[in-house]
Amino acid sequence: MTSETTTPSCWCSKPDPKKPFWKRLDRVLWGSAFVIAVAWLTQWLAPNLVLGIRFLEPFCLGVFELMNKMWWGILIGLLAVGFLAKVPREFVISLLGKPGTFGGILRATAAGVLLDLCSHGILMVGMQLYKRWASLGQTMAFLIASPWSSLSLTLILFSLIGWKWTLLFLALSAVIAILSGLLFEFLVKRGVLPKNPETVDLPNDFRFWNGAKFGLQKTKFVGAYWKSVASSAWTDSQMVLLWIFFGTVLAAAIRAFLSPDIFGAWFGPTVAGLGLTLVAATIIEVCSEGSSPIAADLLNRAGAPGNAFTFLMTGVATDYTAIMALRETTRSWKIALFLPLMTVPQILVLSWLMNHFAAN
Repeated sequence: MTSETTTPSCWCSKPDPKKPFWKRLDRVLWGSAFVIAVAWLTQWLAPNLVLGIRFLEPFCLGVFELMNKMWWGILIGLLAVGFLAKVPREFVISLLGKPGTFGGILRATAAGVLLDLCSHGILMVGMQLYKRWASLGQTMAFLIASPWSSLSLTLILFSLIGWKWTLLFLALSAVIAILSGLLFEFLVKRGVLPKNPETVDLPNDFRFWNGAKFGLQKTKFVGAYWKSVASSAWTDSQMVLLWIFFGTVLAAAIRAFLSPDIFGAWFGPTVAGLGLTLVAATIIEVCSEGSSPIAADLLNRAGAPGNAFTFLMTGVATDYTAIMALRETTRSWKIALFLPLMTVPQILVLSWLMNHFAAN
């Protein structure tokens, strides 16, 4: 594919090159990255330095475990963002379907289910899709369907909770993604939420495969191309990386005081248990790989399949990383806050029904 020249949109605020280098650095991004690097290296090279220290030992271990689970998703997400920047926008719209349509929502949901990335990698790709002129409904359907229902994590859940519960969770997550995507499209059409400020219409004679073949033939995969991909990946992902790194530091700090092991003992199949699960999952950010065994614990040990589903789904519905990334990308607090507003009620109703019928 050939690269394209685009005009910076409203979300692409670049630092003033006239300022000194140290003033152009994002202090939250690099400060969080520094804390993560120190904690990870300490846990890897010299864990005895923090052994027995009440706060530092679980904090360093939390950072170490989270980054070991997330690094591959972040890396693949970066690469995907870099390659997406090279794909002409017409191809993105062709794959996802026409923005604002039911078919487009279905395609975005299917892409979210099939793309094998953790929630943090998915978040980077989802924000890039919005920048590549996907509609708000498509972006939301993609994000909501994605975090735990990738192929690899689905197979993990098969082994942990069985195929019946896994398939039910998978189907219900797709239902929530589709309904939420349609609701967001409806609110955009009614003017309640702002639409994506940039749109593109496909030419009547556009043919995906012919265009892809022609683009690949023209593309030269030389050093300059790969350098451009790496540059686009870094530039377009910094905003999401900021909240991933900050969220990792915050999650590790909370883990130092609150162990996820208490889920299996405290959160049973009651309304109170379901509410506590929602609160705990909101406070403790657990990546998609980490959420699977905890959700299995809620189902197998606490006997609460609805709580397990809530824990899996709340990871994106109330995740502050996703909310802040949406706010930064769309420049709209309303859009960011409508994510939990639209999804949490659906999750809780379906989860309560699962607990109710499982108990009977």
